Amino acid sequence: MELFDVYSLFDVTPVKASGCTIWDDKGKEYLDLYGGHAVISVGHCHPHYTAALKEQAERIGFYSNSVRNPLQEKLAHMLGEACGYPDYSLFLDNSGAESNENALKMASFHTGKDRIIAFRKSFHGRTSGAVAATDNPSIVSPFNAVHKVTFCNLNDAEAVESELAKGDVAGVIIEGIQGCGGINVPDDGFMKELRSLCTKYGAVLVLDEVQSGYGRTGKFFAHQWNGIKPDIITMGKGIANGFPCGGILLSPEFEAVKGRLGTTFGGNYLAMACAIAVLEIIEKESLIDNALNVGNYLKENIPVKSCVSDIRGRGLMLGIEFNCSVAPIRKALLYDKHIFTGVAGNNMIRLLAPLTLTKEQAGAFINALDEVI
Repeated sequence: MELFDVYSLFDVTPVKASGCTIWDDKGKEYLDLYGGHAVISVGHCHPHYTAALKEQAERIGFYSNSVRNPLQEKLAHMLGEACGYPDYSLFLDNSGAESNENALKMASFHTGKDRIIAFRKSFHGRTSGAVAATDNPSIVSPFNAVHKVTFCNLNDAEAVESELAKGDVAGVIIEGIQGCGGINVPDDGFMKELRSLCTKYGAVLVLDEVQSGYGRTGKFFAHQWNGIKPDIITMGKGIANGFPCGGILLSPEFEAVKGRLGTTFGGNYLAMACAIAVLEIIEKESLIDNALNVGNYLKENIPVKSCVSDIRGRGLMLGIEFNCSVAPIRKALLYDKHIFTGVAGNNMIRLLAPLTLTKEQAGAFINALDEVI
């Protein structure tokens, strides 16, 4: 049997990692400025994290959600305090896509309506409802396409209100910062207006913080820069530093109905041990402040070259836009300078480094980029 060939692979085989450093099977050292799609939040193999996972695995790794799991309760309390939403409720699942799927389902249950508003250049996942709300027709199958989703332009409040006024919209889903679509930061005024419009028309506002959350932008959630409170917040990626985990935060307006949401693996003991360790590390090491400070340092020091057209983002969620294809730049960074980066489209280098990134490491990238371009 062979693997189903759906991934374009770089010829690198990581076998060991620590902090923001990766080593391949040939012993070559790399600087990781992508964190495996923003998943590595507190650094690879953080000793507190690995100890928590090991200790939990030696006690109990899994049982179903038909019994009490005190680790879930502990995480909910810690997370409420850490993110500033102690009055919200937590439902745990396994991934960002599943979180968005559950959020859209809850919006529909809550309102009794069946249409969703999403935004152009959005990415919300690859499960059925989440991918229907993703603005990428090439990954939406005919089965997925039957969902009722309307796409509006980012920052176009008038278009959103025109759709909401039709009376059939269950919810509006928006990323705190668009990731795959090009590190597009919504305007503060638009986000405030979006909050007001959802309240006015009785629609649920869902903030997808899967990539932009968990301290990445210099606040716990990116939407907190806008001074708004959504009805549902979705999480994934950095929540457990590589162990599969996700979740949604629901405002007090939502009624918990037995059986309405469910999951086999969500909230398991190992995931909870990892997620608790992540919050402990973020607090102890002031990683949200570090993300903001090192991110600002990066933005201020990216080489000024004619090929660089824009630098966008907040904290350690950054996009460097070029007026040319970035494929050769990214390959040179990986194979010549030994630095992992990501992309968004054809002309943007996307940086999603672990929140432990230092200014010295950021400086190494800046120098390498300057030499490559």
